[in-house]
Amino acid sequence: MSGEKSACAKGFVDGAIHVDVKDYYGNLVKSTSDLKSNACIAPARPIPAYIRQALMKVHAEVTAKYYGCGLVVPEGLEGCRILDLGSGSGRDCFMLSDLVGENGHITGIDMTEAQLDVARAYVDYHAKELGYKKPNVSFVQGYIEALTEAGLEKNSFDIIISNCVVNLSPDKKRVLAEAYNVLKDGGELYFSDVYSSGRLTEEIKSHKVLWGECLGGALWWKDLLQLAEEVGFSQPRLVAASLITVDNGELQKVLGDYKFVSATYRLYKVPKGDTKFCQVIYNGDITGAEGCFDFDCHYKFKAGEVVEVDGELASILTHSRFKEDFTFKPPGGPCEPCAVKPKADIVDPFQLASQLAKQNPGSATGGCCSTKSATCCK
Repeated sequence: MSGEKSACAKGFVDGAIHVDVKDYYGNLVKSTSDLKSNACIAPARPIPAYIRQALMKVHAEVTAKYYGCGLVVPEGLEGCRILDLGSGSGRDCFMLSDLVGENGHITGIDMTEAQLDVARAYVDYHAKELGYKKPNVSFVQGYIEALTEAGLEKNSFDIIISNCVVNLSPDKKRVLAEAYNVLKDGGELYFSDVYSSGRLTEEIKSHKVLWGECLGGALWWKDLLQLAEEVGFSQPRLVAASLITVDNGELQKVLGDYKFVSATYRLYKVPKGDTKFCQVIYNGDITGAEGCFDFDCHYKFKAGEVVEVDGELASILTHSRFKEDFTFKPPGGPCEPCAVKPKADIVDPFQLASQLAKQNPGSATGGCCSTKSATCCK
């Protein structure tokens, strides 16, 4: 790898990996067809109508410069301030601009100027397309390990999304710490990424193509749980997972027996919950999830149904943007005998991915940003 380094705002210095990634996505990869594995290509899957409509308003050039990852779109976005880590050409930012409405705001941060040039060229276009008096999208050049140094304020975002980007950083803990700092209390980090079945060897981690293809920098999934706790986040809630097949013989030889999975997690900046269970009722008011809110692989909330939740999730629901979307049974009050009691939690993304593959044997494996999850409310 190149030994070149360059300085960022207020002293952050990018290393060889940053330089190589910028070269990979700024010069070598011009379209999805240039990728050398399917790790960053998600399978076709149903997209909610309201998101499809928002995507249709994104300019064709912005979409053409988008490199193939699937969507990472959480629920309850109206009026939110959202940060997109590794925003690239801005496709997701402009789509989210529609979903948050004129009173919300989207910030995209990316370290690759070639991508930012495309995104910035269409800020005014999308504001006019949506009928906004002024743009509600802005873009910042910077590093996901140095959000505050790039000028982003602490405690200023409701949601942070990330789409197959964290694995490209050599310092995952710093990325999580920076995300925690700029989130408001009650804020959420909702992201998809590639995870490995074990800690990768130095040979794999130093392979330039494997790193650019989102495999060489993959975190062992158990390390994510530890790093999140060290930073201060709630325990990561596994939303969805799908197995990754590399489909490149040369790269597979280098990878050996390591397996990879695409997984989506929710992390919250909330007080730690207690161990007591409580009962909640979903009110059915979240856009796109009126009948059922598929929170994670463990909890599916049907509107009007009493569900028993663990203390940690109760803390998340009471301190996050979802507070007004649930009715909470008073502590110590009588319990509903018909309350739904969730099955044992699945925390291993490989286990969940295998389970989903058995349920849907005809479905394709997913790329780094696949957000397939168990079918809810059939």
